[in-house]
Order: sequence, then C-alpha cells, then structure tokens
Amino acid sequence: MRRPQWIGALLLALVVAGAFAWLGQWQLGFAIQSDAEGAADSEIVRPIDQVTQPGSPVDDAAGGMVLSATGVLVSGDFTVVEQRMHAGQEGAWVAGHLATPHGHLSVAIGWAPSVAVAERAIGELEARVAVPAIELAVEGRYMPSDALVIPTPSEDPERVTSMVPAQQVNLWQPFEGPAYAGFAVLHPATAGEPLDTSDLAALGLETIESVPPLPAETINWLNLFYAVEWVVFAGFAIFFWYRLARDAWEKEHELKMLAAGEHGAERTAAHTSSPE
Repeated sequence: MRRPQWIGALLLALVVAGAFAWLGQWQLGFAIQSDAEGAADSEIVRPIDQVTQPGSPVDDAAGGMVLSATGVLVSGDFTVVEQRMHAGQEGAWVAGHLATPHGHLSVAIGWAPSVAVAERAIGELEARVAVPAIELAVEGRYMPSDALVIPTPSEDPERVTSMVPAQQVNLWQPFEGPAYAGFAVLHPATAGEPLDTSDLAALGLETIESVPPLPAETINWLNLFYAVEWVVFAGFAIFFWYRLARDAWEKEHELKMLAAGEHGAERTAAHTSSPE
C-alpha cells in the first residue's frame, strides 16, 4: 500500500469518495424540505373569520397564525392561569373572554410574575370594562388548547393551571353563541390604545412571548434512500482500493511462494541425482 502506484490509487479513491459524499449531501437537501414560505405566511395578520370558525378544531392551517378580531372584554370572566413560564421564570397569565361578532374567544392578555400581581391586574381590568363596555381591536397568535390538568383531591378545584378554552367556558358567565376551540395570545396594541405595552406595564403585566411555529418539514423517502446510497458508494470506493491492493499483495506472495517452492524442488532434485 505504500508503493507509489497504490498511493496514487488511494488519492483517486478519496476523490471519488468525496464526490459521492457531496452527491449524498446534495440529495439529502432534497430529501428533507421545510415549508419556510408557510412559516412566513403565519405572520400575516388575517381577520379571525379567515383563520378559523367557532367550534372548529385547531388544525395546522390555523394553529400559530396571527389573527385580528374586534370584540368586548366581558366583565367577570377574567381568569388567572398559573404555572406559566416567561424568560425562565414561573408566573401566571391573565386570561379573558373576548366576545366577538363571530363567536366567543379566550384570550391570554399578559404575564404576571405572581398570582397576586395577576389578581390585582384583574381587579383593575374589571374596573375598566364594567361600564361602559369598551370595544377593542386586538391582534394575537391563535394557539391550540393545552392539555387539561385534572386537580387532585387535595388541590383547589377552581385553580387553573392550563390554558383550556373548554374549561374556561364553564367558568364564564352564561352567554349566547358558539365559542372557539383555541385561544389567542394577544400582541401589544398600538401605542396609546388599551392593552398597549405601557398599559400592560401599568397593570404589572408583561407581554406574553408569541413564538411563530416552526416550518413544517416533509421527508421525501426516495431522495433519502438515494442519499444513503451515495454514502454507501463513497465507502465502497475506499473498500475497492483496499481490495485491489490486497489482491495484488496476495498475488505477489503467492508467486514468491510458488517460485520458492520450485527453487526448492530443483535443489532437492539436483541433490538426489548427484553421485555419492
């Protein structure tokens, strides 16, 4: 293998293997594709009736989309949702009931560092929306319901630790009309309007992080198979060089052993035929 011709053959095998590896990487790029365009579309603000309908499940076409809605925050229907994380700190959300012309929507208004701060914020919000009712134009990200957490017998049954619109509907005052299956994480309003950043800060709340959904990824299994195939070819190029070098080595040694055997036989024959 240290001979010049086999070193040259090794370099050629490495070049071929590198080409096969590059082809495998190129094929892999087509095997796993992300819908980046769909992720960008999620940030386009659409009216709520274009995103979802009351009673409809939160599917991939609606979940994570930014929507706009106009409605009234219903007095007496604010809820503290505990065990909500924000910037690595556990706190609570202030959630409300937004009555829109299309249906009733659960909204997450802001994050508080503690339940006590959230309850004080609800007290101030109640004073604002009691009389007269203020119609708000809100914007937020539509999200699917959390998993329902059933309290243990030792826990307070009225304590809310998950954002489940179906549960919150039962805590709201009686209302007419359908409700949405998901909830909206509200974005800060335009400066100077209710529930803008400064208004939330005055209530002791912070804007809830609204993270866009990850781009959906699809796998083309045929392209993935081709990518693996190119990697196998790259490994075979090195193995092929090794096999050729070994075959040449074995052939040389067999010829040497054969020549040595013939030479030994000649010496034995000559020794046997010589007179004593």
